[in-house]
Amino acid sequence: MRFIGRIYRMRTIGVGLGFFCVASVFRLHEQSWPAWVLLAVYAFAWPPLARMLAIRSGAPARTELRNLAFDSMLGGVWIALMQFNPLPSALILAMLSADKVAVGGVRFALRTSLGLVAACLATSAMLGFVVDPVTPMSVVWACLPFMVAYPLAISHVMYGLANKVAHQNRWLARLSSTDDLTGLANRRQGFIAAEHALALHRRTGAAAVLVVLDIDLFKEVNDRFGHPAGDEILRQLAVTLQQCSRATDTPIRYAGDEFLLVLPATALEGAEVLSKRIRELFAELTFAHAPGLRCTISLGAAEAHRDMADVEDWLQQADAALYRAKEAGRDRLVTAPRIDTFDRRERLAIDDGDLPAAAARPAASESLAA
Repeated sequence: MRFIGRIYRMRTIGVGLGFFCVASVFRLHEQSWPAWVLLAVYAFAWPPLARMLAIRSGAPARTELRNLAFDSMLGGVWIALMQFNPLPSALILAMLSADKVAVGGVRFALRTSLGLVAACLATSAMLGFVVDPVTPMSVVWACLPFMVAYPLAISHVMYGLANKVAHQNRWLARLSSTDDLTGLANRRQGFIAAEHALALHRRTGAAAVLVVLDIDLFKEVNDRFGHPAGDEILRQLAVTLQQCSRATDTPIRYAGDEFLLVLPATALEGAEVLSKRIRELFAELTFAHAPGLRCTISLGAAEAHRDMADVEDWLQQADAALYRAKEAGRDRLVTAPRIDTFDRRERLAIDDGDLPAAAARPAASESLAA
């Protein structure tokens, strides 16, 4: 229906302005009254009639395409009746072709052009193939409004359609990277953020922490209060994560009640401070669908290091820390074992070929003596 509406507006403008082009040549040639009646009916009655036919049809879009093909046939009739007067004939031909290309591409334009040529030749044959190659200034002036206004109208429609496509593309991009329920980054987008943080650590040595967290006993909450309450809790946790995160952090809904936090330029100490703030804020929340309920969360954190194969490895280490937090009684943060500074330097030197493996670490006795 939007397509029909756009075509109706363009047809009304086009045939309304085209009326003056054709009428100026009809006046010049003192055209017969049946031609004038046909022109007036087409210019002023055809647009609403075509719209009504399309709307009432069982296949509106297909009917509108047939209407557009009819427009092309009538264009051929006007060209013949104007005795092929160069300027208005070329103008009508160009605007009709632009319409068809905009609607159905070059193939549709070529297909409808066959009807235009056939109607033009048939009409011209009835008139004896009369040709008038002279375009006086009166016809030029009558064609100017059509020549200027109709291309601007087409451009306006195309601009609106391009904006709509761009808006839909942005919406699809958000949809493909955002979790519907919480508004956080989804799993796919979260892995991209984690990959960037891990790649930056490998290039520059910048610290980064991945935190995995979930809601304690969430299944029991869902069983007791129902899924609306569960959804409310998940949304509230998402809001808490966003409130506590920096602009550079990425909170993610990973799956179910499991969330991730990608914390670039952060060491484990920073993750501990952040997790404490999240736990405190979340524990204070109340829920409309679960009155009297107080929820807690457990967290596992792992710091990025060079030995990690990929993000899956990083996630596995943080997830193992979360599992230990659950075993230790929940409502706490547990961090994965940290690789000390010396070990990092040692691995870096070995990877770069600066130190032999045997000389990489001092003997235990030397370390104790030191």
